[in-house]
Amino acid sequence: MDEEAPLVGDKLVEIPKKNHARDVHILSSAFLLVFLAYGAVQNLESTLNTEEDLGTTSLGILYVSFTFFSMVASMVVRGLGSKNALVLGTTGYWLFLAANLKPSWYTMVPASVYLGFSASIIWVGQGTYLTSTARSHARDYNLHEGTVIGKFNGEFWGLFASHQFVGNLITLALLSDGTEGSTSSTTLLYVVFLCSMTLGTILMCFLTKKTDEGESRQPDSSVSFYSNVVSLSKSVINPLFDVRMLLVIPLIAYSGLQQAFVWAEFTKDIVTPALGESGVGGAMAVYGAFDAICSLAAGRLTSGPKSITLIVSGGAFIQAIVFLWLLLAYRLTSGVLGIMYPLLMAAILGIGDGVFNTQLSALLGILFKHDMEGAFAQLKVWQSASIAVVFFLSSYISLKAMLVIMLAALCISYAGFLFLTLKVEKAFSSSSS
Repeated sequence: MDEEAPLVGDKLVEIPKKNHARDVHILSSAFLLVFLAYGAVQNLESTLNTEEDLGTTSLGILYVSFTFFSMVASMVVRGLGSKNALVLGTTGYWLFLAANLKPSWYTMVPASVYLGFSASIIWVGQGTYLTSTARSHARDYNLHEGTVIGKFNGEFWGLFASHQFVGNLITLALLSDGTEGSTSSTTLLYVVFLCSMTLGTILMCFLTKKTDEGESRQPDSSVSFYSNVVSLSKSVINPLFDVRMLLVIPLIAYSGLQQAFVWAEFTKDIVTPALGESGVGGAMAVYGAFDAICSLAAGRLTSGPKSITLIVSGGAFIQAIVFLWLLLAYRLTSGVLGIMYPLLMAAILGIGDGVFNTQLSALLGILFKHDMEGAFAQLKVWQSASIAVVFFLSSYISLKAMLVIMLAALCISYAGFLFLTLKVEKAFSSSSS
């Protein structure tokens, strides 16, 4: 709520405006420090923890847990407030990384389940906090809300996407010279990453606590268990009765599918045969670099539903080209082209990921102003569910079958998205006339 300027004598004393951009810088930097560690460790799970497929199975369990807990995450974030949810959410990533120091079914499975909970609240908290900060900034400085939401999302996702680049470079430096299987080198890598995560958690503590846009609503101790259950079911089920959410869910699910495709299929079936296992880090660094650049550019260009439609269309088109290329024309070749093709595809897939990350967050922030926690919870429910599906299916279906699934999912989700934008544009034009 805006405070009125106090009177001193007969003069109005102007209250200094809050520097909301500071919170975006802190949030983005904290996520970079946490996820440069987690992202690199996730990429190594299927390589280092190979006994009985411990690494891959742990990731599958993680994303199933993530899906389940995302259904209750909105209520947890409402109770804790988005800042506290962000700080608490980092603990799951720290514990998962620590479990990798002594990987076994007894350490990795509990850590994966807890990380599913932590990931659900940190991501719902992130979407809520960032959108609320953008709205406050637009209101305080009399700026266009959609433009500010796009700009802040662009900065966050741009810096966040660079975690793939930075994390993989650190991995490349510490596990070079064929030391990937060395216990001492991997232990050193994990200790460095734990320090990075700790710094990220400390940085989160310097965020400004939000009290507007319905945040930090503390639960009343007199509220009955029944009322809490009803409130939870509403936050999970009510968005599904909104036609706009139903139309955007396929695109949300596709955004998860395309991320998991890169992690589980592209690195295994395209990058490794062409560049070897040592080339996976380099390819993922290229993917992260272009993801970051595109996120920053797409955020700057976002101003409302019309710009979101154009940007998403571009991202969908270039990813479709890669899938068709892999399905119909790509063949493993030697020489310079054999190296360049996987790197080019990694760059294009990174651009597409940057588009979907920034534009989905901006779209939900614009369309669901009155239930941000519920909207971002739906985002993570469907994303994590589709990621889990790919991890569990990747061992049982061929690359060609996965590519057909990706193309079908892209077409269906893009059709639903176009129908949604037509409805939104009509609503905007009718309200302005």
